[in-house]
Amino acid sequence: MENKLFKEGCTLPKKACEHKIRAIHDVMYLIGGKWKISIIACLCYGNKRYTDILNEVEGISGKMLSRELKELEMNKMIERTILDTKPVGVEYSLTDLGKSLKSVIDILADWGIAYREERKLIEEQV
Repeated sequence: MENKLFKEGCTLPKKACEHKIRAIHDVMYLIGGKWKISIIACLCYGNKRYTDILNEVEGISGKMLSRELKELEMNKMIERTILDTKPVGVEYSLTDLGKSLKSVIDILADWGIAYREERKLIEEQV
């Protein structure tokens, strides 16, 4: 059975469409989930300590933040630096790979702002 996307939605040749979809799956594996993109977005505006990220990413628990930071570090999206302070501090920053997502984050943010404005107009009309 042929995928409906190839019949109706994708204007690219089938192989090119499949290639793009696989690439999107790869990206979603790396940055998917509820929190990773928010953590990356937070770090787009500078290096942060754990508690800074915890305070800026609204709704995330400490346990979940720790897990997500470990996964992002394992996938080379962020790096963890131990600071020479007392008590010892840790700072997180984007790697070059993580920084390469900044333009995507900006596009997502712009889309989200437009979506909220559109929803607000629709709700005002009801």
